[in-house]
Amino acid sequence: MSLTTHRNRALRLARAPHRGITLFGLLFWAIVIGFGAYVLVRAVPTVGEYMTIQQAVSQIAASNPSTVAEARAAFDRQKDIDAISSISGKDLKVTKENDKVVVSFAYDKQLPIYGPVYLLIKYEGRSR
Repeated sequence: MSLTTHRNRALRLARAPHRGITLFGLLFWAIVIGFGAYVLVRAVPTVGEYMTIQQAVSQIAASNPSTVAEARAAFDRQKDIDAISSISGKDLKVTKENDKVVVSFAYDKQLPIYGPVYLLIKYEGRSR
């Protein structure tokens, strides 16, 4: 390979657009991904608690309690076993549809993010 060919090739490579990420770009994406991971880590336990509440409500409705007080007491017993802290038996709405007991619930969960910034998650569900 001659010297001029080598120089021409080096000049073409020097003029070619560079690809890649800058340090500021890397820092920006690290902050965005880190913040998203932080919010996800804070929110996942509340989803687990919601699924536990949903399962407890479905079990109570399947047992077909005869009174509203009985359904709420059954939920409060289950709440102590499963460590549910967001709602209690008094927060349940117990109705009958076609001779079948339907238990429904709704609650809000506020997750502190930083200082006065909170993430509000609204949960609601009903027995199957």
